[in-house]
Amino acid sequence: MITLQFQSTVNAPVTQVWQWITSVDGISTELSPIAKMTFPSHIRNLTDLEIEPNKRLFRSFVLLGGLIPIDYSDLTLVSIDTEKGFLEQSPMLSMKTWQHKRTLTKTSAGTTVTDILTFKPRVALFTPLVKWFITTLFNNRHKQLRAHL
Repeated sequence: MITLQFQSTVNAPVTQVWQWITSVDGISTELSPIAKMTFPSHIRNLTDLEIEPNKRLFRSFVLLGGLIPIDYSDLTLVSIDTEKGFLEQSPMLSMKTWQHKRTLTKTSAGTTVTDILTFKPRVALFTPLVKWFITTLFNNRHKQLRAHL
């Protein structure tokens, strides 16, 4: 198992950050230009969905550079706590285990966003490459998050 943590503080209130991190536009912007996740066309924000813990919301394809399919995720939320965070455990083609915990913490400087990822690739041989890719992707996510908030 690999665990990675990423953290950024942005000068924005928790309500604004929550709206951003749960919106299709926010997610897409954070992943860009490295990757893109597909969403059903009627979804604008994850909070618009009826979320049942541990029940798949939809299948999302992960596109490298927004074009080349490299993976899929059966997006599944274990828990969601408005303006505090969520815990995602989504079955993925490439992973034996995938868990993404994202939390928001109000601070004197604004809001701190923390991502903790725990995962295990299906093919052990690719573990160093997968770890590098996830690290690169989430460093980019936090760079985009700071730039837009």
